[in-house]
Amino acid sequence: MTLMETEHTTWTKHFINGEWVEGSGEKIVENKNPYTGEVIATWRSSNKEDIDQAYEAARKSLVEWKKSLPAVKEGVLRKVSALMVERKEEIIKLLITESGSTRIKAEAEFASAKRIVDEAASFPYRMKGEILPSNTPGKENRVVREPKGVIGVIGPWNFPLHLCLRSVAPAIALGNGVVIKPASDTPITAGWLIADLFEQAGLPEGVLNVVAGSGSEIGDYFVAHPVPKVISFTGSTEVGQGIGKLAGEHLKETALELGGNNAMVVLEDADIERAAESAVFGKFLHQGQICMALNRIIVHADIYDKFVESFVNKTKKIQAGDPADAQTLVGPLIREKEVERLLNLIKGAEAEGARLLLGGTSNGNVLEPTVLADVKPEQHIVQQEMFGPVAVLMKAQDEQEAVRLANDTPYGLSGSVFTGNLERGYQVAQQIESGMVHVNDQSVNDEAHVMFGGEKSSGIGRFGGDWAIEKFTRTRWISIQHQYRDYPGVQ
Repeated sequence: MTLMETEHTTWTKHFINGEWVEGSGEKIVENKNPYTGEVIATWRSSNKEDIDQAYEAARKSLVEWKKSLPAVKEGVLRKVSALMVERKEEIIKLLITESGSTRIKAEAEFASAKRIVDEAASFPYRMKGEILPSNTPGKENRVVREPKGVIGVIGPWNFPLHLCLRSVAPAIALGNGVVIKPASDTPITAGWLIADLFEQAGLPEGVLNVVAGSGSEIGDYFVAHPVPKVISFTGSTEVGQGIGKLAGEHLKETALELGGNNAMVVLEDADIERAAESAVFGKFLHQGQICMALNRIIVHADIYDKFVESFVNKTKKIQAGDPADAQTLVGPLIREKEVERLLNLIKGAEAEGARLLLGGTSNGNVLEPTVLADVKPEQHIVQQEMFGPVAVLMKAQDEQEAVRLANDTPYGLSGSVFTGNLERGYQVAQQIESGMVHVNDQSVNDEAHVMFGGEKSSGIGRFGGDWAIEKFTRTRWISIQHQYRDYPGVQ
C-alpha cells in the first residue's frame, strides 16, 4: 500500500525500513507554499535516533539488494519511470505548490528527472570488471566493481525531485542502500515522493529511507555517521565546504555540486537576437534559483548597446506571478528573506553606479524580473551567486577581456559563449574555467548520460552516465593463483 492510498495523504511522515513513521524530534515544521504562504502540512522533525534507524536499515538491506539480479534492479527503475508518467500531473502540481516552480519549470524538471531514472535503469548491466595480466606465473588478476555501500543524499529545494533522483536512482540501480535528508523547504518533492514511488515500484524494505530535519540540528550527524560511505550534496558552497570538511575528518567520500556565478560571453559576431533570447531563458527560468543560471552576461563593446536593448525588450515580455499559470516564467522566490536579500543587492549595485533598467520591485515573494546594466567587475553584486531574477549586464572591450571577466570568480560551474563562428566558440569555451560550457546556448543544461559537475568552489566530483557509475561503485583487486608460487628464501 502506497503513501497516497493510506491516511498519510498530507505527506507528513518519514520513511524508515519500509514504514511511514512520525519523526522523533521535538521540532514541528511547517511546509509552506512560497507563492500563497499557505501551510501545506506540518510535520515532526527527525532526530539522531531516526537517522540511526534509517542508516541501519539501509546497511542491512543492501546485503541482499546488491546480490539481486540486474533484471530485478532494472525492473524497479523501469517501474518508477512508468509510475512517474502515470502520476505526472500530481508530481507537477506538487512541484508548483511546494517549491514555487512555474509550470514551465516543473515540466522541464519532471522530464529531466525521468531521464535520470531511465538512464539509471541500464546501470546494472554496465558494472564492468577487468582481467589484467600478471608478471607472476600462474596468477590471474581480476578487478571487480561493486556497490560502495550506503549513500547519504542531502537534497536541495530548487530542483528537488531531479537533483535528488540524480543521486538516488543511480545509487539504487548499482546495488547501494540510500538515506535521503531532503531540504526542509521541500520534504515532499525532495524525499517522501521519491520514497513513495520506489515503494510502489517494489523496492525491498530498507533499501531507501527518508528522514527530514533542519541541517543545523541533524546535518552534522547525518554526514559524520559511521554507516554511509558517500555523502552526496547539492546546495550552497558555504554548506558544501562544511560537509566536505566534516566528511574528510571521517575519511568519507563526497559528491558535492555547489554554487555558481555563471557567465555568458557574447562576442561581436554573435546573432544578437538569438543571444538575448537565450540569455533571458538562462537567467530567469525558475526565478534564477538554479545553480547553473546566468549571473553575469558579458557583452562585447561593439554590440553592447544593441544587446542591452534587445535583452530588456524580451525581459519586459516575461510573465511573472502565479506559478500555476502556464504562461508564467518567473514565480515566487522560496522564502521572504530571499526577496529582501536581493532587493538589498539591487540597491547596493545602484549605489555603486549600475543602471537599473527594469524591475527592482516585489509583490509578496515574487521579485519582478530585474535588469542592471553597466555593472563593473569590482562591484559587490558581481561576486555573488545571485539565485534570483536579477540580470547583470557587463561590457568587455574585446574577447580577451571577456574571458578574463568570465573567469574572475571563485566559482566554476557552467558557462556560455555566443558567436557566429562555432570553432571560435569552442576555442573561447576552452579558456573558461568551469566544468561545463555551452556554445550558442545558455548555461542551464543537464543531460542524464553526460557528465555534470563544476570546478573551483563549485564542487567536487561528477554526476551523470558513466561518471555516476564511477562515483557510486568501487573497484577491488582479487587475484587467483592457479599454480603454487615459489617464494625466494622460503623452503
